[in-house]
Amino acid sequence: MKKLLSIIVSGLLPLFIFAQAGHIMQGIGANNMSMGGAATGQPLDINGALHWNPAGISVFDTKIFSANAGLFFSSPELSSTVPTPGGPMSGVTKDDRGVSVMPALAMVWGKKNSKSTFGISAFGISGFGVTFPESNSNPINMPQSMGGFGKIESDYQLLQVGLTYAYKLSDKFSIGVAPTFNYSSLELSPNPLASPDPAKGYPVSDKATALGVGGQFGLFYNSGMGFKFGLSYKSEQSFGEFEFESKYVDGTAAPSVIFKMNYPAVFSAGIGYSQKDVDLALDYRLVNYAKTEGFEAKGWTSTASVKGFGWENITVLSAGVQYKGVKKLPLRVGYTYSANPINEELAMFSVPATAVIKNAFQFGLGYEFTKNFTLNAV
Repeated sequence: MKKLLSIIVSGLLPLFIFAQAGHIMQGIGANNMSMGGAATGQPLDINGALHWNPAGISVFDTKIFSANAGLFFSSPELSSTVPTPGGPMSGVTKDDRGVSVMPALAMVWGKKNSKSTFGISAFGISGFGVTFPESNSNPINMPQSMGGFGKIESDYQLLQVGLTYAYKLSDKFSIGVAPTFNYSSLELSPNPLASPDPAKGYPVSDKATALGVGGQFGLFYNSGMGFKFGLSYKSEQSFGEFEFESKYVDGTAAPSVIFKMNYPAVFSAGIGYSQKDVDLALDYRLVNYAKTEGFEAKGWTSTASVKGFGWENITVLSAGVQYKGVKKLPLRVGYTYSANPINEELAMFSVPATAVIKNAFQFGLGYEFTKNFTLNAV
């Protein structure tokens, strides 16, 4: 059996290549990322197929391993305005968070003339984080003793492990299924999910973790004449509760806090077309934030803690083109559009989760050193 080793390194530019749809990464791995994340109906590599449509791995008829390391950094700004006796006071704070690493490991076992294909993956599929320093010129970042929140810091990560199976019902039609197992961590400072003390303000919480489970189902059709079509549904990933241990800014203990935040269900539909040296891909997604625990609730509780993010459903469009006319050097261009899940009236609740990039353009390429080794970058 021929073995194909695909080592993929992703070098990502701020707010340009590693785009996010809400808090969901728009693509997985350098190949899929450079195609704008489109893969539901055009499985060009195992990462995109495993993540967006488990039935898509049926096109691979050998053993393939892929390793990715993506770097994400951004530069959001936080602004606020409050009325004062001397007139409105406004300020802006720049984020000084460093680089975040998004890992992706995947392997597929396929065999010629076999109806079954197996896959396993471990992907960083979601995340957000900010570090807005304390400021005396921006009202929202003023010390809590002066009515602000002080330094605002957050860190959220979600690692998903999938076990995928695809079966060819015919030469043209495949189905796939993938149970998914998740690990997430969340850190908030200050923690708006906690009720503030009248004298000490909101507490700062340590990092909390939670485990979750879900599943994904997919269909893939290859006409054999260039046109392809795919459908998939990733269920809501149900998590246990985050249990935050907290303390006030003066170092005294604060009551513990629990919060549940699931990962939203995602419906994807995609079409693809391949002819000689050109591959085209287009995906449509619907992300169901409005019915997801942790994102559905909105507003304040009676004790001045935040109920939830209050995000709305969003649509995502992903498109990509691959050109293989240059020997051993496939070139890719991608585009991703994402609607904004944050209602303007509720923007304050999402300050720790500034993870929305509306328009993103990507360019990537690969180099085939041998039949068994390819290096991709985006």
